[in-house]
Amino acid sequence: MAKGWHKMNDPAAGSTTSQREISTTLAFERTRIAYERTMMAWIRTATSLITFGFAVYKFFQFELKDAPPANMLVGPRAFGLVLIVIGLLSVVLGMVEHARDLTSLRSQYVGMPRSLSGLVGIVVAALGLLALVAVVVRA
Repeated sequence: MAKGWHKMNDPAAGSTTSQREISTTLAFERTRIAYERTMMAWIRTATSLITFGFAVYKFFQFELKDAPPANMLVGPRAFGLVLIVIGLLSVVLGMVEHARDLTSLRSQYVGMPRSLSGLVGIVVAALGLLALVAVVVRA
């Protein structure tokens, strides 16, 4: 909840806070939470792309280990790399959008709590970079 919400809802605090101020604070909270849900959707998408890309690469690495090289337009390694890069780009774009949205909201909603979904995005991006390096160096 927003800082100060308990004071607005406390009858002992008096009726200095109007219904309009409470409604405005709750509207800011709903907007902030919507931004958090959007960031988590970006993170879910990025995680799916990164893990699927790495899984495709590893599956075909084991499956085609003894097979003769095939003449393919896009091989499993390139396909895996593309998926991992798209996943990394999506988490970075989501983090940029999230930071922009929260900065805009923070200018109007001074008591806004800090976001932890950006930290989760950083962790996913770091794991995605590890997967990218693993595929590039053919782990």
